[in-house]
Amino acid sequence: MPSRIIHIVAFGPVRDIVGISDIALELEEPCTGAVAFEALAARYPDLEPWRESVRLAVNRAYAPFDQTLNAGDEVSFLPPVSGG
Repeated sequence: MPSRIIHIVAFGPVRDIVGISDIALELEEPCTGAVAFEALAARYPDLEPWRESVRLAVNRAYAPFDQTLNAGDEVSFLPPVSGG
């Protein structure tokens, strides 16, 4: 089955869990944001509790988790942000 390389940029607690800010994932086609998160969580199991609270961004724009990802896309899983 064909595959594609997706570039993951990690921020905040997601970065803390994976230990680096840039990750390349090779995923089988078809690939969605949900599939990319599952693959990343399989590699870094401590991400699993974040599944329901992170937002997906593709090429610096918010996207639904069912969005198809293309080779070379920049994907981020953004944790919730609070401030004051």
